[in-house]
Amino acid sequence: MIDLRLGRWQDTLADVTTCDAVICDPPYSARTHEGHDGSTDVRAKTGWTRADGYFEKPSNPGSTRRSINYTTLTPDDVRSFVDSWAPRCRGWFVAFTSHDLVPDYTAALEAHDRYVFAPLPFFSPGSRVRLSGDGPSSWTCWIVVARPRAAPYAKWGTLPGGYAGTSPPCEVVGGKPEWLMRAIVRDYSRPGDLIVDPFCGSGTTALAAASEGRRCITSEELPAHHEIARKRIARGYTPDLF
Repeated sequence: MIDLRLGRWQDTLADVTTCDAVICDPPYSARTHEGHDGSTDVRAKTGWTRADGYFEKPSNPGSTRRSINYTTLTPDDVRSFVDSWAPRCRGWFVAFTSHDLVPDYTAALEAHDRYVFAPLPFFSPGSRVRLSGDGPSSWTCWIVVARPRAAPYAKWGTLPGGYAGTSPPCEVVGGKPEWLMRAIVRDYSRPGDLIVDPFCGSGTTALAAASEGRRCITSEELPAHHEIARKRIARGYTPDLF
């Protein structure tokens, strides 16, 4: 079951008093968004190669990435988000973020007596290429994971120390692949659980949750992104029979 809502999560999800897990991919920091919009996109055109220690230049150097059309999160936004959802979440709290916001998520979650793990990497080789040649490219997104200190979550079991794989283009800039979100849903929830995603985007987390036999309530603030998610969900999904 997927309950897709349109509007700010602060308004549209106010009636959700409890959930089994929060799994989401919120906006990143202003620094990360600005770096994305100022870069040249070569992933879909030439891939990435090394020649004498340098990356090859794209075949069409004038092309640029699609600009991110949603707002960034500040440290205050992170605290407000965590303060709202940590008390309502019975289980795991999982959020993608940029490296510079990890300390803010950690501090906010620890303030709610959550055990916060070292951030997990989602490593996607070749996903971005730093053509300025002034240092390493960024192939990693970070995942902040936190759990209640009480049982049964303290004895949940050993989980992967990160995720690696391809990240094909998404209809919404920054969207994550469905294989990744399905893996995270399996790792941090149980069949039948209610997952909340306050940052729906193109609906990948919701589809992953439904495909894995979970329920999902999700909200998207931008009407254009909400429509993309609505159409994707309307096309249906295949539940995991096993």
